[in-house]
Amino acid sequence: MGTRLLNLLFVCLLLTLFFAEYGYPQEEIAKYPSRPINFINAVPPGSGLDLACRMICKPVEKLLGQPIVVLNKPGATFAIGTAAISSAKPDGYTIGCPGYPAMFVGSQIEALSFNTLKDFKWIMQFGYMNFGVTVRSDSPFKSLKDIIDYAKQNPNKVINGCGGIGGFGHILMEQVARKEGVKIVHMPFKGGPDTEKALLGGHVHIMTGDVNYALLESGQIRLLALLSETRSAEYPQAPILKDLGYDIPAPAILPVAVPKGTPDGIAKKLEATFTSAMKDPEFINGMKNIRFTIVYRNSQELEDYVIRNYEAFTKVVKSMGLSK
Repeated sequence: MGTRLLNLLFVCLLLTLFFAEYGYPQEEIAKYPSRPINFINAVPPGSGLDLACRMICKPVEKLLGQPIVVLNKPGATFAIGTAAISSAKPDGYTIGCPGYPAMFVGSQIEALSFNTLKDFKWIMQFGYMNFGVTVRSDSPFKSLKDIIDYAKQNPNKVINGCGGIGGFGHILMEQVARKEGVKIVHMPFKGGPDTEKALLGGHVHIMTGDVNYALLESGQIRLLALLSETRSAEYPQAPILKDLGYDIPAPAILPVAVPKGTPDGIAKKLEATFTSAMKDPEFINGMKNIRFTIVYRNSQELEDYVIRNYEAFTKVVKSMGLSK
């Protein structure tokens, strides 16, 4: 048997194995979905991100004609839920919202089971979180500059409550501190609710994390700055990093993704459906109620955005000596 024939048989065998595992007959893709879909969320139930994901899933359910079951898999700065999305069977019946800290930072500072650039197929982006620096309402700090000025005179006296070492709250405030030549103590917590309790209890001076609009609008906390790329329509008075002279990436995005290998036909149907769902009045009002910003990127725009920010954080993580 000739070498060319052997090579051809080998290629055919590989293709057979590939399609046996990942391939789907066109009729299966055409009738997708034919059963309930799981939506993995990398945060605890009741958080702002969890509520936003549930709100976008409701109109998607109606459009697809199948239930969407939201499964919360919090932990390890969003890494557990993000890994669960990447490792799921790529058949369109497991989708989810990968956590931005794990996507851009966690995967670069520790050995996680997924590769942000290789293990996902990006569907679309439907929003942006309010991620910022807050203090108690009776705090003497009225601006981010006040914090920096105090830290210059009092090294290692300002305590920043954040979601975890290597999380966005830690990374972004450390970048600000480095640029200003000051020392800030970073105290990690399991999540936003625990950090908020520490802030209200006076155990930390500032908090960098999700902005709790209920605490903010009831006057219990004060928002000093949004760690964001765009200003918030809900909080137009809050400056963003760029306004303050800090060129630091802050991609606190709300994306939808599926495991790599999901058939293109299914991915395109999901993209079209989630895009249409953004026009739903209940979704629009719901996002307004929790003060999240609606921002749309299609699959290609989102993929480009993820690559660009991943590369930016590669430099940031390396500069901090956190690279794995």
